[in-house]
Amino acid sequence: MSMFSSGMSLQADLSHLKNDFKLQDMVVSSPTTWLTYMVGIAISEIVYSIPALIVLVLLASYFMVLSVVGVLELIGVLLLMFLASMAIGYTLSTFSSDIVQSFAFSRLISTLFSTIPPVYYPITYIPLPYRYLAYLSPTTYAAELAQNAGGYLPLPLATIVLDWGVLMAVAVALFMIAKSKARWREV
Repeated sequence: MSMFSSGMSLQADLSHLKNDFKLQDMVVSSPTTWLTYMVGIAISEIVYSIPALIVLVLLASYFMVLSVVGVLELIGVLLLMFLASMAIGYTLSTFSSDIVQSFAFSRLISTLFSTIPPVYYPITYIPLPYRYLAYLSPTTYAAELAQNAGGYLPLPLATIVLDWGVLMAVAVALFMIAKSKARWREV
């Protein structure tokens, strides 16, 4: 959830830079592409999130026993969730007209992606008829993979493959939407 929130906060920062400082107008007039601009700002979000990530890594190393594969799986899940939220944040920032609007979208989307899906608890706690609603959010698949890597929710191989496939497909789809629908040159 921390990585998803970092990607979504990209929306507020980009909206602020675009609307208040007119930075995007300057970047658009340069040879910089939308992807270079988005990745550059996203790296700043990661840097800003380093203190929280350090605390989470320390807690994970204390409370979780991870194999090398588990660590790589967690890193992959975190990166995919960051990329997906980064694409959402970038796309929405190009449509927002002020920073307050960006904050509202960012908080609403972060809340929807963190409370409905089982980010903080196993999916088995959700009664079966309602469990299918949680699978509408990509954070459910990320949470399942993270819980599996930590040894809290053993998953069959087919579910692991499906979860990775869904996360990758969502990230690619969101980047395609960002590329085709975001207002990069029209501002």
